[in-house]
Amino acid sequence: MNFDKELDARGLNCPLPILKAKKSLNDMQSGQVLKIVATDPGSVKDFQAFSKQTGNELLSQTEANKEFIVFLRRK
Repeated sequence: MNFDKELDARGLNCPLPILKAKKSLNDMQSGQVLKIVATDPGSVKDFQAFSKQTGNELLSQTEANKEFIVFLRRK
């Protein structure tokens, strides 16, 4: 999937991946895509809730090698 910016949130625990994603999205244009790589299993549900609360579109969530890869589109 194409993305405009990548956020490495490996090793960060809740709520830091969400806070860093929020900050990154604020610096992006509407419609741009942010890729987040996190290692906190709790981030899966956190990003689902974050997407619903903020209106940013959750494009996909996948897991590979104990890393969670999330794609969000800025509203």
